[in-house]
Amino acid sequence: MATIVLHVPDESLVSKVKQACKMLVGVASVKIQKESKPQKSDISKTTAFREALDDVECGRVFHADNVDDMFNQILG
Repeated sequence: MATIVLHVPDESLVSKVKQACKMLVGVASVKIQKESKPQKSDISKTTAFREALDDVECGRVFHADNVDDMFNQILG
């Protein structure tokens, strides 16, 4: 069995496309599946976020006045 996927951006046309597909000889079934919206990820549930909070709580944080100061702290 073969599957054909159609993307129809205009939702008002979906029912008409479904009817047209049903009229084709050999089509066994037509199923409509709405596209799911991408979910926003919750950064507070990531390991990196929890590790960053742990760094702040333990005082493993450095401050620099500007970029030059930052590079001096890093490179010595």
